[in-house]
Amino acid sequence: MSGWTADRIPDQHGKVVVTGANSGLGLVTATELARRGAHVVLAVRNLTAGEEAAHRIPGDTEVRELDLASLASVRAFAAKLTADHPSVDVLVNNAGLVHLGPRRTTADGFELHVGTNMLGPYALTGLLLDALTAGSGGRVVSLSSITHKNAHLDFGDLMSEHGYRASSAYGRSKLATTLFGLELDRRLRAAGLPVVSALAHPGLTRTNLTPRAWEHRGRFGRLIAAGGLLATQSVEQGARPQLRAATDPEVRGGQFFGPARLWETRGPVTEARLGEEAADPAVARRLWAVAEDLTGVRYP
Repeated sequence: MSGWTADRIPDQHGKVVVTGANSGLGLVTATELARRGAHVVLAVRNLTAGEEAAHRIPGDTEVRELDLASLASVRAFAAKLTADHPSVDVLVNNAGLVHLGPRRTTADGFELHVGTNMLGPYALTGLLLDALTAGSGGRVVSLSSITHKNAHLDFGDLMSEHGYRASSAYGRSKLATTLFGLELDRRLRAAGLPVVSALAHPGLTRTNLTPRAWEHRGRFGRLIAAGGLLATQSVEQGARPQLRAATDPEVRGGQFFGPARLWETRGPVTEARLGEEAADPAVARRLWAVAEDLTGVRYP
């Protein structure tokens, strides 16, 4: 089924989908799902940008404020969402913050990459778990990256306080995201809950993250970003792995999708390969325990 395209997305009428959707992969994902009848909740940090995105999406949408770099925002979002939507069908955790400037932290003191890309989604998923189990069976999609394969988690310095390198911090955050998605699958199955946890990565995709990542380097950064964009595939192609993970009725818990060609950087959707550390359940269990302690959210 390597030729999977968005045309294979089944009818989504009656489904409530939550996804980040200001631009790039999130916007394509939201558009495709709304086009097929889903009620799509656009979870965005910037409400103005979210409203502009909603106007470009042909379908049923609503915009809600969510800053994954703030646990208070995550809790407020989850409380308001579940009050209005007691049943949620799909949660797409597609945070992909890339910040190549100096080390920064979230509102809760976490290193910005791991806080936004993994700890925020971890907390959000737990707070929405009752809603995800309320229907006929929910689905959680975690957005990984090919950078996770060369990353390593140092539990003695998880927040990168020593020898900070932004590119390494991003890779570690995506390794953490991958470990989370896989451990979530194990725990859901062990608890007998009717929720599927699947994963996807977009390969090298032409989004606005690359220019933003290098904007702190001025003209030199803009040249690097422009060169990097030449090697990428379209955002429509890059969104296909997460769309398949979110909608394919045959998806099993723990499956991981990505591009098929050139070391998973581009091409049609296929099952992706995990990095060695991502495939280690012991590392995942340890990370889960740390996430519980840091966020105060415990599940299932």
